[in-house]
Amino acid sequence: MKRSLDTVVISDVHLGTIGCHAIELSQYLNSISPKRVILNGDFIDMWNFRKYYWPEAHMHVIRTLITMMTNSVDIYYLTGNHDETLRKISSLQLGPLFIRDKLVLELNGEKVWFFHGDIFDVTMKYSKWIAKLGGHGYEFLILLNRWANNISYKLGYGKLSLSKKIKDSVKTAVSFIDDFEVTAMELAIDEGYDYVVCGHIHQPKIRGFENEKGSVIYLNSGDWIENLTALEYDGEEWSLYRYEEDILMKDPPRINQIFNNNMHENKVMLG
Repeated sequence: MKRSLDTVVISDVHLGTIGCHAIELSQYLNSISPKRVILNGDFIDMWNFRKYYWPEAHMHVIRTLITMMTNSVDIYYLTGNHDETLRKISSLQLGPLFIRDKLVLELNGEKVWFFHGDIFDVTMKYSKWIAKLGGHGYEFLILLNRWANNISYKLGYGKLSLSKKIKDSVKTAVSFIDDFEVTAMELAIDEGYDYVVCGHIHQPKIRGFENEKGSVIYLNSGDWIENLTALEYDGEEWSLYRYEEDILMKDPPRINQIFNNNMHENKVMLG
């Protein structure tokens, strides 16, 4: 039975890349019945898109969202840095599909501000070529990490996060922003919002913040590359969904099958 939800926020799916967990995302989308879905940036990775790599699982995610739209679910596609080309048409509406750069909703009497978050990233504003170069290296690390995790799970060990640690250290080294989250929260307070919802940094989180001007709740939907997370709003409160925790509770052996499926996709791509 599908879980009924008011709003679901998903970001940093990066469809069209080897790091994307499209199979798992499709399973998640098919397990819920939301009124609206917000794709908060980097849904399709137009930076690293390759014509020869578009697995059926990636197309299935698109079909699932189209099916949702035919069932009167509103889909808000908010642009990110990897799909920034869509910013040229960020006022477009096609029935229940809305393309926007940002979104403000009033939920249960509170103002919620949604945007991807790359506006805070100095590497994006001034050195885009560095960010793109890093993206290609990150994709290689994801592939390497997949192989390492496949072996780790077969040996009975936990999940490794080599690519995540390296990415975080590199991003810190090339960015002059001390704290992405605090920057977002302070700006949200200045603008009078009760909640601010971001993506971009692949760090799922819900946290409160208060300064002399007011308070705000910060939320980040994470990603579907490493964390496999989403934000869910049931009409009263927000919660953070974690795919791996959900699967471990329902079907522990399914984890090994997931990694085997992903390894098969990578082998097909590598030929």
